[in-house]
Amino acid sequence: MSSLRGVFNALAVGLNTVAVFSLMMPPALLKLVFRGGPVRQACDRLLNALAGRWVGNNNAWIAASSRARWDVQGVDGLDRRGWYLVSCNHQSWVDILVLQRVFHGRIPFLKFFLKAELIWVPVIGLAWWALDFPFLKRGKGRNSRESDLKSAREACEKFKRIPTSVISFFEGTRYTQAKHDEMGSPYRHLLKPKIGSLGVALATMGEQFQALLDVTIVYRSGAPTFWDLLCGRVGDIAVRVRELEIPTELVEQADHMLDRSYRRRLTAWVEQQWAEKDRLIDELLGQPEAIRDAA
Repeated sequence: MSSLRGVFNALAVGLNTVAVFSLMMPPALLKLVFRGGPVRQACDRLLNALAGRWVGNNNAWIAASSRARWDVQGVDGLDRRGWYLVSCNHQSWVDILVLQRVFHGRIPFLKFFLKAELIWVPVIGLAWWALDFPFLKRGKGRNSRESDLKSAREACEKFKRIPTSVISFFEGTRYTQAKHDEMGSPYRHLLKPKIGSLGVALATMGEQFQALLDVTIVYRSGAPTFWDLLCGRVGDIAVRVRELEIPTELVEQADHMLDRSYRRRLTAWVEQQWAEKDRLIDELLGQPEAIRDAA
């Protein structure tokens, strides 16, 4: 039965994506013609509303097909028209759908930095472009970081007028025990954080962000695969969200990402969050099996 449920949900995801993508085509094409002004703004609003509908549809089939209980805390009082930088521990591709469910209707649609080559991915690449996901052209050689930063600024220029949430997985890759052991991570449940994407985000949009949303996801039965989610085989999920103020000096000096002193201070700030996150995961894993259903 779970496999049949998985096939049905896979079809639902596909139909949802095709339907929403089809509706996005007219305003996306208008964006190619109108580079600014009220028409462009109207297209942006419609495209983001359609993306929100896509998330809402996904949330519906997840809720219908899974008996997992959701224990979510820390999402009250967020601004659905604000600017947020979102960080999260990364264990599975399911993390994205968890974050979309938790923040749906509470903050702007989640976006993330993408390699410029991904714009050519069939269907979804055009959708990412229409939704103004920032595509970065990676530089080469000695001046690559300066080139990356310039590319990021150009990609994020549009976000100065559109409420935006940008997500960054500081670990840079999904957690596995093998990766943890190979890098000698000092944390029990996390890989060592990397500050590259954070530095780019602060240098391009630092003054726009009103807060950092530090998210911790714990899968009580172990990290699921996307197929597990489709089949409804995901155990109880605990999510904790902390709204943190981004230190003013880290924003004001974000242009100095090549400066060792600045990188040390930025690293220290992230490592403090990671130590607290590691302890929180310990606490959540130590809770009784039955957790409060807060979904």
